Amino acid sequence: TPLSVSTRRVFFFFQAEDGIRDLVRSRGLGDVYKRQDEAFAALDQNIGGKRSQRQTLLDGRPVAEVAAALAEAVAEAKTRQQQQDRARQTAAQAQASAEAVLDETRRALAASGQAAAQADAALADWLARFNAAHPDDPLSAATLQTLLDHDRAWLAQERDALRQLKDAVRDAETTLRERQSRRADHERQRARPEPLDEAQATHARLVADLEHIRQRATEAELTLRQDDERRQRNAALQDEIAAQEIKTDIWLKLDSLIGSSDGKKFRNYAQGFTLEILLGYANRHLTDLSRRYRLERVKDSLALMVVDQDMGDEYRSVHSLSGGESFLVSLALALGLASLSSNRVRVESLFIDEGFGSLDADTLRVAMDALDNLQAQGRKVGVISHVQEMTERIGIQVQVRRQSGGQSRVEIKNY
Repeated sequence: TPLSVSTRRVFFFFQAEDGIRDLVRSRGLGDVYKRQDEAFAALDQNIGGKRSQRQTLLDGRPVAEVAAALAEAVAEAKTRQQQQDRARQTAAQAQASAEAVLDETRRALAASGQAAAQADAALADWLARFNAAHPDDPLSAATLQTLLDHDRAWLAQERDALRQLKDAVRDAETTLRERQSRRADHERQRARPEPLDEAQATHARLVADLEHIRQRATEAELTLRQDDERRQRNAALQDEIAAQEIKTDIWLKLDSLIGSSDGKKFRNYAQGFTLEILLGYANRHLTDLSRRYRLERVKDSLALMVVDQDMGDEYRSVHSLSGGESFLVSLALALGLASLSSNRVRVESLFIDEGFGSLDADTLRVAMDALDNLQAQGRKVGVISHVQEMTERIGIQVQVRRQSGGQSRVEIKNY
């Protein structure tokens, strides 16, 4: 750099000055030394000017800092150039799209112009045909535009008024046809000139008919009066009949609900209440045996269905249960029946025949706990089973053992 060159020059001049001074001291060359001092002063002044110029050019900053700032400015300029290039490309694409839209709009405008010209021609043709068909009330384009400027409410009002006029015309035409028909009938039935004797005979017959009608009217009036008198005399009886009808209506309602010749309706009605209570006890025991299921009654019948609580309270038929599930439900019903009977008649014994073989270990344990609880209440529970695991839970056992010769042996064991 220029600064480095000037520095080296100053260093060389300093070395030369030292050498010259040594030479002057050694040889006594005073004039030479004076000239060298003058040259050195001129050189030092030159270096000061260069330094001033450098300060003016770089504002006193180091060259490295200026170079770094210049590199950063160049990088920013390149970045801006790239952004401008991308913007230029985007603008070119937008311009192409705008030109395409402009072309399409021009074509649409041309098509709209053609359509407008065709519509004007069609409108002029329609006006000509309309005025030809209605010469008494011609229609101009300005009048048509005025009519078209009305809003939908006005058009709806005019359509309604036109419909009413059409209805009125139709009604008037119908009335006219009816009146014409009646007039024609009247013309056909109009009396023709008759002889005097025939007219007198007809008059006499009509007078006789009128008298007969008057007699019948008098008789009917008398009958009505007599009926009113009888109604007044029987007013108390009518009140008794009305009161009896109220009582009869109650019995008729009871007959429609529970009445039948064989008593089946009332029996089912009463059994329905008992079944509801039984299901309450059975569900209480079934909760201890299996929390998954709940028993409910089928509406308007004595049949049962199962509610699967693990499947979102899905209703299932009792026939869809497995062997173990059916046994648990049956056991819950038996326990519920025992609880129901305990209110009036105490059931002392409960016998269960088989069914335990289809239970797993946990379910078997729950069933045995329920039977132990029932036994703790003072009831006798008899279980007939071939399940070996149950022998550990049953204290008193009646064992039937097979013997030879087709014989069996009964043993009673108390564990």
